[in-house]
Amino acid sequence: MKKTLSLTLLALMPVFAGAADKEFDRWNLKDLYPTTDAWNQDVTKLDGQIKDFAGCKGKLGQAAHFKRCLDVNADMMKRFARISSYSQQSHDEDTGAAAGMELTQKADVIGTRFEEATSFLRPEILALGKKKVDALLAKDKSLAVYRHPMNEILRAAPHTLNAQGEELIANFGLATNAASSAYGILSNADMPWPTITLADGTKVNLDQSAYTKYRAVKNRDDRKQVFDAFWGKWKAYERTFGVTMYEQLKKDAVYSKVRKYPDTITRALDDNNVPVAVYNTLVEQTNANLATLHRYFKLRAKMLGVSEMRYYDIYPPLVGSDLSFPIEQAKTLTLAAVKPLGEPYVKAMKEGFDNRWMDVYPRPRKRSGAYMNGAAYDVHPFVLMNYNNDYESVSTLAHEWGHAMHSYFANKTQPYVTADYPIFTAEIASTTNEVLLLDHMLKTAKNDEERLLYLGSALEGMRGTFFRQAMFADFERTIHAKVDKGETLTGEALTKIYGDILKRYHGDKEGVVKIDDLYALEWAYIPHFYNRFYVYQYATSIAAGSMFADRILKGEPGAVDKYLNVLKAGGSAHPYELVKAAGVDLASPAPYKAIVDRMNKIMDEIEAIQAKKK
Repeated sequence: MKKTLSLTLLALMPVFAGAADKEFDRWNLKDLYPTTDAWNQDVTKLDGQIKDFAGCKGKLGQAAHFKRCLDVNADMMKRFARISSYSQQSHDEDTGAAAGMELTQKADVIGTRFEEATSFLRPEILALGKKKVDALLAKDKSLAVYRHPMNEILRAAPHTLNAQGEELIANFGLATNAASSAYGILSNADMPWPTITLADGTKVNLDQSAYTKYRAVKNRDDRKQVFDAFWGKWKAYERTFGVTMYEQLKKDAVYSKVRKYPDTITRALDDNNVPVAVYNTLVEQTNANLATLHRYFKLRAKMLGVSEMRYYDIYPPLVGSDLSFPIEQAKTLTLAAVKPLGEPYVKAMKEGFDNRWMDVYPRPRKRSGAYMNGAAYDVHPFVLMNYNNDYESVSTLAHEWGHAMHSYFANKTQPYVTADYPIFTAEIASTTNEVLLLDHMLKTAKNDEERLLYLGSALEGMRGTFFRQAMFADFERTIHAKVDKGETLTGEALTKIYGDILKRYHGDKEGVVKIDDLYALEWAYIPHFYNRFYVYQYATSIAAGSMFADRILKGEPGAVDKYLNVLKAGGSAHPYELVKAAGVDLASPAPYKAIVDRMNKIMDEIEAIQAKKK
């Protein structure tokens, strides 16, 4: 089913009250449905389609029904994506409003019924087999749009059980989310968060949101207090989080075995036919280039004026700034930055800016963070922001509109059934825009202080999105491999494994960044670990995006077309092959070496600016 939301890793922006909020700065959900009554009418229409679709069961092997049933299923998917988009975005405008909650509940109900009604499709197609499906596809040229989706279903045949086995797995699906659910409740609702008093007398209830905010304060003693209190609380629940994590790992191992995969990483990457070599090369290249990460930490220590870098020193901004970037300026800057991608790209983005595709400012009860929703195929992408006039907001704007243009071009180019794309390529579009923005900002900066702001922001982005996510990937690979082999893991053991990796990446032994053992509880804080082998894609994407952007900015022949072809392809081919065909092989060391080189060049420039000040 088409993804409703394409969330970004940068989705934890704080909400600031009091920003301007005119109608023009709100997205226009009437583009989806003019009224709630119109939405309800579409729900009723989908409900009727679901009832009628029962007539397709057992008939897919008949040429007279094959195309009709596939077309109706695609139309239902498209309709549900639009219905779900309207309900979710209505709720996100005001998360406390009863009307929005009611819409999302209705959408959830119809969505469940839709999934139940279409659950026979995959087993029935698998039962037909490749020879029969190929014959049916060959009878009608209009069925060519279903070739890739059908091949994806058939590709899973060796890992699909008989009807009875699949039904059993489906039934167990209702009882296998206990680990992630328990983690979510404990870490977000039930944890008794500590209260601390900062140096200025401010009392802080140190929940997850407060930790994200106060770990970056200027006062170093306050930062240490924040880390000690926050991770001390997690330490108290080390055993409990160890149980939830181990249960998750065991579940993944069991499903891998039942699905006849050699291990969990192979099963996870096979969802999008990504070679395990991509994952392994990422981890290997990251470890081979830790000297660059260590160089960054030494530079950070120097810029912060600390003699011994500690783990609680990695979050304060490298460069403070009072510069303000109003939303109209941010739009202008972003449009100028993406100009190398060509007039059609700029024109499409400007169309979105001018026609209320974006909800810009924070409001009370509005959903926090930032995301792009490109699921409404026949309409246009929608972008949610919580814009607060700083440079990070400008960077987030460019990031989210990279996603939006990906959906825009995929939806314009592909039929609905192959328009959706996986995370593996999604984050390439956003990170490419960030690189283009940085290039533009550096070219137009008025002075060295401005340049330092942009360079420092980019540098921290690479640290957090490339090295940190690769570190997470390293940890995930290690712990899944142990459980796949039948080993047990406790919370204490997980902390030891994570702590060793954390210290290696940060150069603890070399005296680059000293890591207190208490802070190794960080593994328990990361929710992504309950979604197997997910975060590596952020690191591969920033590597690929950096390489694409570099070639585009150098004016290499064909670079723009190759990049745009990746966006336009949507989900019409396997993502690794799409990116490789465009000239970036993520199973080779080249993309990872390129982003390391870029990081070193940025540090060269920062050091040159600092040298001029002396």
